[in-house]
Amino acid sequence: MLLAGNRRYRLNFASHPHQDSEFRVRTSRGQHPFAAILTCADSRVPPEIIFDEGIGDLFVVRVAGNIVDDAILGSLEYAVEHLNVELILVLGHSGCGAVKATLEGGEPGTHIEKLAEAIRPAARLVPKDSRDRLAATIEANVRLGVQQLKSAKPILKASCGAGKLEIHGAVYDLPTGAVNLL
Repeated sequence: MLLAGNRRYRLNFASHPHQDSEFRVRTSRGQHPFAAILTCADSRVPPEIIFDEGIGDLFVVRVAGNIVDDAILGSLEYAVEHLNVELILVLGHSGCGAVKATLEGGEPGTHIEKLAEAIRPAARLVPKDSRDRLAATIEANVRLGVQQLKSAKPILKASCGAGKLEIHGAVYDLPTGAVNLL
């Protein structure tokens, strides 16, 4: 469903589902998203738009660099445990400023440095002489996020092990609008 929605969005055939007042009222009684998306806070990466979904369809968690920390884990555990979400997608994007800042040394003395600390393990996986180090690190950061979520105890790891949850990674390309699964 996510990839089909992204295709509609890219081809300018977006249907903008579940965005009318009737659906808004219906979802005010409860939410039943079919997927959770962990993505960057970048204003150019709005999951509901790029996947052509509407109110109540996606449980979205956004933080610069799509990093995983305890607050993010708690939010995603809630989505799985209480909303019965069966899919989590970790979504990075081309040209990510948080990853770029990390590669440039971070910003010591600021809270931005906390983001860089979380991204550095992914950056270490990419050779410094890599042809497109930024793109490779963005992908490595998504893959690291997927691994962190799959191994997160107690809820996410157990749900994956029981076959109740899938966790995947993807990168959104800003110029084309395409979401590419990793």
